[in-house]
Amino acid sequence: MTETELVRAAQKGDESAFEELVRTYEKKIYHLSLRMCNNQEDALEIAQETFLSAWRGLRFFRGDSSFSTWLYRLASNAAIDFLRREGRQSALSGLSLDDESLRLDPPDAPAASPHAHLERKELRAALEMGLMALSAEHRQILLLRELQGLSYEEIAGVLDLDLGTVKSRISRAREKLRKYLIQSGNFPPPSSSKRTNEG
Repeated sequence: MTETELVRAAQKGDESAFEELVRTYEKKIYHLSLRMCNNQEDALEIAQETFLSAWRGLRFFRGDSSFSTWLYRLASNAAIDFLRREGRQSALSGLSLDDESLRLDPPDAPAASPHAHLERKELRAALEMGLMALSAEHRQILLLRELQGLSYEEIAGVLDLDLGTVKSRISRAREKLRKYLIQSGNFPPPSSSKRTNEG
């Protein structure tokens, strides 16, 4: 059965069809949840809540967007609701900032020196604090773009926003994170000068 056929069957109450959809997406949904809360047990709870919401709300799924986009929306909202309910912030690591993009989990150098390893650890901590300083919405949109690799159009579908809003929100989120890193001394300000110790 195709995914569309599985969705239609599940909408009619076919639990085995829905279980197949869960098997298809459970790892991706869990991975997104884990990145949002940085705790395996919490991520499992968020993922379970996502699929429970999907099962309960499947009859309302009209197919205006893809099933995966709809699931990402449920998972993303469930994660933000969970973090707010628990009074927690996302504790992400493994990020590096590179002009217009963020790169999640860049490969470690084959034989990083202790000094390089320490610098990398410090950068991760700074990025974690920077992400925690962002609003839940800005953190959410960066995760969808940089972790899940969704296009602007897909994010617009997930968050039910127009394309211009998605682009501006991502731009603002990146700029806020960059500004935080510059102010904390963990990222050089944009300048033709190589002097970074002024001020």
